[in-house]
Amino acid sequence: MSIRIVKSEPPESKEILAEAITRISESFVKLSGSGLNRDAIIVLIHDHTKISKRDIRIILDSLTRLRGWYCR
Repeated sequence: MSIRIVKSEPPESKEILAEAITRISESFVKLSGSGLNRDAIIVLIHDHTKISKRDIRIILDSLTRLRGWYCR
């Protein structure tokens, strides 16, 4: 799996980044309420990416907190 980072010119505004972070957090809340429990989400992501389940748990915990950390 490779990740490609592309810098935007000019850099994204704070408002656009805040909106994106809010949408990511809200999307995860919706996914959690979709009927799949947390363990099922972890297993599906692990199966597709081969990322360790421990790391996936850390990422999922972070997704729910993004808005509080970065949007004021």
